[in-house]
Amino acid sequence: MKHSWKITKIIGIDIYIDSSWFVIFILFTWALATSYFPQQYADWQALQYWLIGIFTSFSMFASVLVHELAHSLVAKLQGEEVRRITLFILGGVAQITEEPKKPWKELTMALVGPSASVVLAVGFFILSFFLSGVSEPLKASFLYLAIINFVLAVFNLLPGFPMDGGRVLRALIWQATGNLKMATRIASRVGQVVAFLLIFLGIFQILRGNLGGFWLIFVGWFLHSAAVRGYQQVTVESALKGVQAKELMREDFERISGSTLVQELVDNYILHKRERVFLVEDSGILQGIVCLEDVKATSREKWSEMTVSEIMTPKEKLEAVSPEDDGNKILNSLTAKEIHQVPVVENGKVTGIICRSDILRYIQLRSELGV
Repeated sequence: MKHSWKITKIIGIDIYIDSSWFVIFILFTWALATSYFPQQYADWQALQYWLIGIFTSFSMFASVLVHELAHSLVAKLQGEEVRRITLFILGGVAQITEEPKKPWKELTMALVGPSASVVLAVGFFILSFFLSGVSEPLKASFLYLAIINFVLAVFNLLPGFPMDGGRVLRALIWQATGNLKMATRIASRVGQVVAFLLIFLGIFQILRGNLGGFWLIFVGWFLHSAAVRGYQQVTVESALKGVQAKELMREDFERISGSTLVQELVDNYILHKRERVFLVEDSGILQGIVCLEDVKATSREKWSEMTVSEIMTPKEKLEAVSPEDDGNKILNSLTAKEIHQVPVVENGKVTGIICRSDILRYIQLRSELGV
């Protein structure tokens, strides 16, 4: 089932809407049209509440998009690749291929988002001032958008990694110590503390009869998870730093035909030979690569019907790497392409295969050895 949809492209960046966005858009519009605006402006017609509620909701998420575009534009100017921006239930997120390599780059990228929100807040406030006496509904909408953008800027500046404020904290510690891993660990711990504070505040509000506390609990839980993942990502990058493809690849891979049934692959190769990754060839020509992960993603009832060529990663989607390529670059490539494996090619010949599971096992081994 599809969970996100591409709606447009801005400055070369694909803009997606996650399925959860529709939930928050409907809830937000409903809250504005039935609660906020009726309480503030009792003399409007019912249709006006809904029309201005829809307009305000769209404008709010457009503001979130501008916030993320500001991050993305700075990232692109710094030479980073931005995969996409996705709007979802908690706002938006820009997917940038790599973390900034210098503290000042991190600091610049972190501050530009809240700065964009402050500029929007000022702009909406000025618009609301000029609309005074012209259109009360539009004035009310722009005044609300001014407030919400200011709140967005302040909230994002909380020192909770990976929010913008947490990234500012990490950049400052990184600049002071020169140690990105330690800076990330501290910023992540602070982020977890902020997350727990939000959760406790949410519980307190619920006990006082304010059901809005559930939203704070949800935001706190999400922030805690993101803070833990952020530190794990840096730990992975640290473990793979300086590691080359030739140290990660498998050289003892089997070659099989694309017409092989998945059941035969499981019985005769995976279980019998205890192999996990296979080069798929027909008449000596590379067709693709199939991994244990591809089999696990296929319904067991279909193993006796489907062939390897139907579940493999075809060569068109493979992104070959050289034996000297960096481990982090390979992992980023696997993640960006949403594939499980890449071939290692030297002088036009496949000399090895790297699966995502191979990289994860290597990282786990280093962790167990404490290196």
